[in-house]
Amino acid sequence: MRHLNKLYFSIFVSIIIAIAYLFFSTSNIQMTLNKNVEEIFINGAKSFAQNISEDIKSHIKEDPFKELKNHKNLQKNLEQTLSVIVNETYKYIFVLYRDNHGNYRYILDGSKDKAHFNQRLSVNKELWDKVYNTQKAVIVNQKKLDHLWITYLHPVIFNGKTKAVVAIDFSAKLPKNICQAISPLNKIFIYIFIAIGFLVSILIYQTFISMKIKKESITDQLTNAYNRNYLRDLLQSIDISKYQIMMLDIDYFKQVNDNYGHKAGDYILSRTAKLIKNEIRENDILVRFGGEEFLIFIKKASSRSKLAYDIAQRIRKRIESHHFLYEQDTLHITVSIGISCQPEHFKTISESIKYADEMLYIAKRKGRNQVVSHIIDTKTTNLNNKKSINDVKSALEDNRIICFYQAIHDLKTNKIIKYEALVRIKEKDESITPPMMFLESIMYTNVYNDLTKTVLENVFKQIQKQHIQISVNLNFSDILDNKIFMLIIEELKQHKELSSWLIIELLEYELLEEISTIQERLKEIKSYGVKIAIDDFGSGYSNYEIFKILPIDILKIDGSLIKDIDTSLISYKIVHSISVLAKELGIKTVAEFVHSKNVLETVRTLNIDEVQGFYLAKPLPKI
Repeated sequence: MRHLNKLYFSIFVSIIIAIAYLFFSTSNIQMTLNKNVEEIFINGAKSFAQNISEDIKSHIKEDPFKELKNHKNLQKNLEQTLSVIVNETYKYIFVLYRDNHGNYRYILDGSKDKAHFNQRLSVNKELWDKVYNTQKAVIVNQKKLDHLWITYLHPVIFNGKTKAVVAIDFSAKLPKNICQAISPLNKIFIYIFIAIGFLVSILIYQTFISMKIKKESITDQLTNAYNRNYLRDLLQSIDISKYQIMMLDIDYFKQVNDNYGHKAGDYILSRTAKLIKNEIRENDILVRFGGEEFLIFIKKASSRSKLAYDIAQRIRKRIESHHFLYEQDTLHITVSIGISCQPEHFKTISESIKYADEMLYIAKRKGRNQVVSHIIDTKTTNLNNKKSINDVKSALEDNRIICFYQAIHDLKTNKIIKYEALVRIKEKDESITPPMMFLESIMYTNVYNDLTKTVLENVFKQIQKQHIQISVNLNFSDILDNKIFMLIIEELKQHKELSSWLIIELLEYELLEEISTIQERLKEIKSYGVKIAIDDFGSGYSNYEIFKILPIDILKIDGSLIKDIDTSLISYKIVHSISVLAKELGIKTVAEFVHSKNVLETVRTLNIDEVQGFYLAKPLPKI
């Protein structure tokens, strides 16, 4: 768009320069023509004046005034000679002398309306005296006389002294005749100017309309950021190695719309976009990606990998500190931002954008109002021998994703009543890799979705084979993720007759968001007979409100409370209170991390329903 504007501006300036050049060229032609015509007629007048001066001197020996005064016939003959030259151009031709008082008087007049001999003529003495004194011709422009154009004065010299002056007056009709002669040329140029002006006006108007339509087609009308149309064109031409990609989302934007209305939401969007523009540079690109999400391409100013991160933090702090005033309310808004610092390491730009979106998802998972970026190191291996996303993808393709199963015992009967499925990777050398070595690298990717599907399929195979309850671990964010939720529902539909044997353990370390959506989706999952368990209760973001809002069947008490319950009075009392509350609510309890006989016996005194831990059984590849 910027290059197009420059092109239109260059064309417009070129046309203006061309018009100006033609205009001044025409004016210059007219001035040159006038000057040339003037020189032609002045040269003619000069020739006539010299001839007249020579003619006078051929008939007069010394003093023109005295001799012409005494010889009337000579005066008559000379005036008749002058009258022959008089025409429409040379309107007046006469000869004057200067008397003793400095006044100029007629001695010869060839004009039609003759003056009397010795008649005084009022003249510009300064110019006429100049002819007398310098003995050189003088050209006088008659600007004050409407009927005259130029007067040519020529000295008549006798014995080295000026005795008279020949004057030839040019008619004012001559310039008019010149103008009339070149008027067709002027008209041609005027028509050309009008035509060019008309075409330029059309071009400017069409350019304006074209730019307006183009701008509207690629600009989001609410935020004045670029839209997806612009993004589609941009992705075909951009050199992504020169940019870093930032994905930004307004936190809890749905609540703004729900509580204050869509006008308030529109205000927040437009104001946020303006704040973002104030923090980024002119060569950075802001795109409204959809809803409350913005995509920002940060132009690399150097090799610094943290450039986008620094800008993102500046944007985050600016929005967090800003007071959004809507009607009578002050709204406090925060944003979450994910960054793809090295988009050139992805196969396509779309993949790098998706990666920025995954980083954004992590930022939201961390509690929002966060900036998350990850620099991909393609030259070194992962630290601590952690598996890369490609390693996990390879394991999925080779069917090396397996589950270990840890038994859960009934505390009263001491019998195994269910198992917990724990995902593992079976390496090509038969070694086993635990989840902490690979889950982090695939979180929020399609590979994570494929892994979840594989685990569910393996678990249902075991349920079908053993007819025993098995639990799998998921996150609350997995339930909110449309793809994973639909994946779960599809697996439940395919194994409808086995679903009642499945338990889904939800990790309780996450902040609960979008409660209504979680309620609806858990209700749908439970409709297949699935039991819902809360894992690691008693740590992280434990909130007793979950008993009121979620359909909980089982409560797994966090191992950090159980492992020292035999030695810590505080842990004992906390677990006791949890057990009492669960019993009142009709919820089963499970004590995790039972690693010794003392811990087991202490747990037994607290009326816990089930136990799990290495003291009782370690995770095994088979049930």
